[in-house]
Amino acid sequence: MLKTTPVPVPSHGTPHAEGVSNDEFRAAMSRLAAGVCLITAHEPPLTADGPRGEDVGMTATAFMSVSLDPPLVLVSLREGSRMDDLLAEQPLWAVSVLADHQLQVAGRFAMKGRISDRLLFADMPYVRGETSGAPLLSGALATLECRTENRVEAGDHTLVVGRVLTVGLPSPDGQPLTHFRGRYRHLGA
Repeated sequence: MLKTTPVPVPSHGTPHAEGVSNDEFRAAMSRLAAGVCLITAHEPPLTADGPRGEDVGMTATAFMSVSLDPPLVLVSLREGSRMDDLLAEQPLWAVSVLADHQLQVAGRFAMKGRISDRLLFADMPYVRGETSGAPLLSGALATLECRTENRVEAGDHTLVVGRVLTVGLPSPDGQPLTHFRGRYRHLGA
C-alpha cells in the first residue's frame, strides 16, 4: 500500500464543510503546472445597422483537450464573468495557446476590473478567425476556433465544452508559457 505524507499548508480562511479552506485548496492546485491560453470571442453588434461589435478576451490556465473523436476542448470560466456571459449567447470562440514570449499578453488579459478590451487588443498582432470571427493571436503556438457544444455549471465556474472547427500552428516550434505556483513561468529546457 502506497503511503502519502501530507504537506503542511498554512490554514487561512474558513474551512468548507469538507474541511478544506479556499487557501488550502488554492495552495494545492497552484502546484499543478498549466499551459496559458488567450480565449477570445467577438461580441456581435446589438442591432444589424448598429456599430461593429467588440472583441473580448481573457487569460485561461484551466483549458484542456477532452476528446479526439470528435475534437473537443474544455475551458473553465468564472461564473458571471464577461466571457461567461458572452459565451452563453455567442457559440463561436477561439483559443490562442501562448508562447513564452507572450507573457505580457497573459498579464494584460488577466487584469481584474478593466474597462474595455478594445484597448487591450489595440496594439496586438492578430488575425480574425474566418469561422469564429474572433481574434487569433499572431505568434501563438497554436490556435483553435470552436463552437460551444455544452455548458456545465460547476461551483463558481462554468465549464464550456467546445467542438474544434479549425486549427492553426502559427509558431509550432516555440516554447510554451506556463503557470505554476501563482506565477507565469518559462519551461526549462
